[in-house]
Amino acid sequence: MARGPLAGTSGPGKFSKRTDMTLPSAGYGEGVETAAIQGAAPMAKSEDIKTTPPSQLRREVGRKPTRLYDDSERIDEPITTGIAMGDGAGPEALAGGPAPEDDTNFRASIRAYMPVLTYISGLPSTSPETRKAIRQLRDNL
Repeated sequence: MARGPLAGTSGPGKFSKRTDMTLPSAGYGEGVETAAIQGAAPMAKSEDIKTTPPSQLRREVGRKPTRLYDDSERIDEPITTGIAMGDGAGPEALAGGPAPEDDTNFRASIRAYMPVLTYISGLPSTSPETRKAIRQLRDNL
């Protein structure tokens, strides 16, 4: 029986068809898993990307990154800030962030719950990760 050019494998030129849009040899249940993953977030539409002007895309992402040979954006900061030599703050400046908060109330709460946490860590169904977290809480009191 004669078959047309559209039957079977992809043909040349105008008879070609995309083969990357489907799973070629999905095992049992893989198609369902893939569909669930794709359904978790909306898929991008190529038309949206093509019609959005580059200037608008740049604005959505944020400001442009500083290129290697651009002038410094921190003109009042010495170039050696963050290293253990020269002007400016040393490596302690890299830690950044605010000073640690007073955790007295947190520690008191954990101490009050420690009998319950100890009971939970002793259950056979408790995961090793949970046991490790409870142990770390207990050791840091």
